[in-house]
Amino acid sequence: MQYSQSDANKLMYVTNRPELVFTEGHGMWLTDHNGKRYLDYLQGWAVNTLGHAPQCIADALAAQSKKLINPSPAFYNEPSIELAKLLTANSVFDRVFFANSGGEANEGAIKLARKWGKKNPAADGSARFEIITFKHSFHGRTLATMSASGKDGWDTMFAPQVPGFPKAVLNDLESVKALIGEHTVAVMLEPVQGEGGVIPASKEFMQGLRSLTKEKNLLLIVDEVQSGMGRTGQLFAYQHSGIEPDIMTLAKGIGGGVPLAALLAREEIACFEAGEQGGTYNGNPLMTAVGVAVIKELLKPGFMESVRERGQYLRQRSLEISEKYGFEGERGEGLLRALQLGRDIGPQIVEAARNLEPVGLLLNSPRPNLLRFMPALNVTKEEIDQMFSMLEEVLAKIGK
Repeated sequence: MQYSQSDANKLMYVTNRPELVFTEGHGMWLTDHNGKRYLDYLQGWAVNTLGHAPQCIADALAAQSKKLINPSPAFYNEPSIELAKLLTANSVFDRVFFANSGGEANEGAIKLARKWGKKNPAADGSARFEIITFKHSFHGRTLATMSASGKDGWDTMFAPQVPGFPKAVLNDLESVKALIGEHTVAVMLEPVQGEGGVIPASKEFMQGLRSLTKEKNLLLIVDEVQSGMGRTGQLFAYQHSGIEPDIMTLAKGIGGGVPLAALLAREEIACFEAGEQGGTYNGNPLMTAVGVAVIKELLKPGFMESVRERGQYLRQRSLEISEKYGFEGERGEGLLRALQLGRDIGPQIVEAARNLEPVGLLLNSPRPNLLRFMPALNVTKEEIDQMFSMLEEVLAKIGK
């Protein structure tokens, strides 16, 4: 089937898109409506944990769709219970609320923290509601999660913002201490700031933050929408620091490509009452059956070790190309990494890479001076080598 730009214009404009339509994908590869193939290092922005169209997801969808799709969240269903058991058994959390997107999960975390702040009020008896977040952070596109985010320009885009989100500086504990007041209830951060440019929180900072929040009776919320589900080489990124947060959010990788998210909390924090949280599609068996299939793959012997090995190889190859072209190194964890270009050529590289012939390369530049790599967790060394070979071809084309 052929598509025209007028056909595409039936979709509401929200971003600039190239004039191509993807019709098929397998593993690390996508194919467009003209039959051109692309090596995909976006993977839906770290969504496709196991690549495009993995067999385990296809099987889970086919089997569950024949049994039960959505009985309503007013009733229990088997896949949601099984997925909740797997998540809690492999983390420090006791309770799970399933949602459909990272923004929705983070909105739920904000609501849960504020509810806990009512039950654990300030000295004068008033509710605690302020959540300290961080500059350059990204927590979603609802009004509250945009207000929680530290993304430039978001404070005026849909003003007025939701109040109660003072911004600290990542890896600067003193900046957090300075913002704590009588109405502070929590600190919320991404263990690796993805949209901010793949900036990891240091182990020392995470441990210091956990000690500080315990001392001040504050909740520690980790937004693992992008860093969770094996992306950093551990099942959850907080595990690199050896800490125990109070609340965690997941999305993207948990569904391996389908809309699924989760809000997890320790037992004593899970204080929602009937009617305070919900959603028509939340925890539906079709999506949670996929989540079960995904996490079972991640928990197989040797899988996480292979992610760490591939992450180290991606780091090595990034450092090699950085030295060769005079870039500024790389940073990240596991298979969430950034090549620091040192100059604002990222968008130019992205466009030239996509337009390579006969095979294109899909890259991402969340900041103009870097490239972000988010391959499938089962990417091969050969596919990493191929990406860098194609990247060098792009650099030669643009004369960098």
